[in-house]
Amino acid sequence: MIRFNPGLAGAFVAATLTVAGAQETRNQQEKIMQPPKVIIFDVNETLLSLEPLKVSVGEALGGREDLLPLWFSTMLHYSLVETLSDTYHSFGEIGTAALMMVAETQGIEMSYDQAREAIIPPLRSLPAHADVLEGLLALRKDGRFKLVTLTNSNDMGVESKLRKAGLIELFDERYTIETLRKYKPHPDTYNMVLDDLGVQPEEVLMVAAHAWDLAGAKNVGLQTAFIARPGKTLYPNAAQPDYIVNDLPELVEALRDM
Repeated sequence: MIRFNPGLAGAFVAATLTVAGAQETRNQQEKIMQPPKVIIFDVNETLLSLEPLKVSVGEALGGREDLLPLWFSTMLHYSLVETLSDTYHSFGEIGTAALMMVAETQGIEMSYDQAREAIIPPLRSLPAHADVLEGLLALRKDGRFKLVTLTNSNDMGVESKLRKAGLIELFDERYTIETLRKYKPHPDTYNMVLDDLGVQPEEVLMVAAHAWDLAGAKNVGLQTAFIARPGKTLYPNAAQPDYIVNDLPELVEALRDM
């Protein structure tokens, strides 16, 4: 007579579920890691260097170039405050206000006009990182990908930046949050691109040097790639990016192998 062993049955069920779960994970990974049809690039710090801003912000703050990260994080903080409170000012306007706030914390007098002059002109003429042109040209030559940008800057600002950096002709489309008046990493910003291009999330790769940007992209189902620019790190509480690279040519090589 065969006796029913609850422990053995439970172990069998657990093992079956474990195998099924592992297979599902593999299936999901295979689905995610298909070559993307579209590659979305963040612009500031990912493609373009903030070095000119570091100089101008430092000069405005009495030589304190070390305060650039504080200014940038303050600007990002209040862009999210505006999104959550359903208000809107351009990224340049928020950046100007953020610089005034940093100056006040440091006991430095600064007018709105002084802050704006330190932010807007250099923000519109940032140079490309040394690896960017090579990487973008390689992706264009590959021919499999539609290349687009998605930035928190307004349309006029990103057009000026990309044109002066010599990159504007390398992109098929440019998207900005100005259309929605919601800042990344709000889900609507990424979905706006998906809807306009008529693609599924798993068909799109988001490339950024910012962990918060990739967390937002991953949240809506995009593939993600982190470019480890100096001083940038990942957010431990978010899902790991699908690619972690030091520069754009390294990402090109990873995609070439797919």
